[in-house]
Amino acid sequence: MQRLISAILTVLLFGTMLFCPEMAQAQSYPTKPIRFVIPFGPGSATDALARITGNDMAQALGQPIVVVHKPGADGALAAVDVQRSAPDGYTFLFGTNSPLAVVPNLRKEPPYNALKDFTPVTFLGDNTFFIVVHPSIPATSIKELVAYAKANPGKLNHAAGNTYALVATAMFAANNGIEIQAITYKSEPDAILDVLAGRVQMMNGTPTTVAAHVRDGKLRVLAATFHERSPLMPEVPTIVEAGQPRFPIGPWFALVGPAGLPAEIVARVNKEVIATFAKPQVREQLQKHGFMPRTSTPEELARYMEEQIAVWDKALKSAGIERQ
Repeated sequence: MQRLISAILTVLLFGTMLFCPEMAQAQSYPTKPIRFVIPFGPGSATDALARITGNDMAQALGQPIVVVHKPGADGALAAVDVQRSAPDGYTFLFGTNSPLAVVPNLRKEPPYNALKDFTPVTFLGDNTFFIVVHPSIPATSIKELVAYAKANPGKLNHAAGNTYALVATAMFAANNGIEIQAITYKSEPDAILDVLAGRVQMMNGTPTTVAAHVRDGKLRVLAATFHERSPLMPEVPTIVEAGQPRFPIGPWFALVGPAGLPAEIVARVNKEVIATFAKPQVREQLQKHGFMPRTSTPEELARYMEEQIAVWDKALKSAGIERQ
C-alpha cells in the first residue's frame, strides 16, 4: 500500500510539473551561470560590491555569477541589456539609483519604464561618498572650498563618475551660490585619473575610488556626504557638520530582473542575498567599500523605487539639470 501511495504521489507531482513549467524551472534553478550586469566599469564601487555578493551567492546556488560591465548613458546601457533579456533568472541588474531613478527623470524619452520593465528582487543597501580635492586647491574644509570658489569664479570643476556625484555637486553649488563645472565620465575609475593629475580639481567619490589616495596624501578629503560619519574615515565631518544642508538624495543599490521573472526564482534569489548579507565576513568586506548592506522584500523595493523616482525628479529640478 505504501509503495502504491508513493507511486501515485510521484505521478501527481510529475503531472503538476508538466502543466506548470515555471515550477519545474524553479526547482532545478540554476543550471548555468548567472549574469550580474552593472552600470559601471571594472574597479568601480559597484563592481567590487557585485563581485563580493556574487562570489558568496554562487557557492549556495552551485553556479558561477559573472559580473558584466555595461558603463555609459548614466546606467541606461546596463538597464536596457537586462530589460531585453529573457526572464529566466540568468540575468539581473545589480543596479543603482542611476539607471533606476535618475534616467527616468533625466531623459526626455527614457529607453525603459523602471517600474514596469523590471522585476524587483531586493534592495541591496546604501553607500557613502566623500568630497575630495586635489592638493593644489587651498582648502582644508567645505567652508574654505566655498570661499575659494567665490574668489575664483569659473575656475573650479569636478569629476562626476555617476549621476549621484553629478546631481549632489550641482545642488551643493546651487546652495552656496557658486559655480562648479561638471566633467562627466562613464565610471569613477576614469574620473579619478584626471583628479589625481590635477586636470580636474575636485570629486565626490566612493571610498573604493578615493580612500587610498587620501591615505597617500594625493587627495585631501573635506566631508562625507552620508548623514553619518563613515567608520572608514571617522575624523571626516559629514556635509551637515560642515555647515551644509543635508542632501535629499543618496546613492543606493538594488537587484532587479527583467519583467515577468517567475515568483519562485525571485524568492530564491532574494533568499540567497539575505543569507549572503547575514554573514559577518561578507558584511566586513562590503563595509570596506563604504557600503551599508540592507535587504528588503520585492514589494518593499517596488515601493522604494517609486518613491525615489519622485525624489530624484525634484532633486534634478532643484539642481537646475534639465532633461536631455
